Amino acid sequence: MARMNPSPQIVLRNGKPAAVLLDIKAYERLLESLEDTGDLREIRALRRKKLHFRPIEEYLSRRH
Repeated sequence: MARMNPSPQIVLRNGKPAAVLLDIKAYERLLESLEDTGDLREIRALRRKKLHFRPIEEYLSRRH
């Protein structure tokens, strides 16, 4: 069984970088990091919005 090199491997096409091979764990970390970044952007956008509060009675009456 072949061992994966943990560092990214760059694939060249006509002498120029065309693709990158990553260890699956590095790929999963990259995806998690991208997801976290997206979550942070969404949280920041929500924080910029004006808050709207309503009485608890109104919330409860529409909840069922």
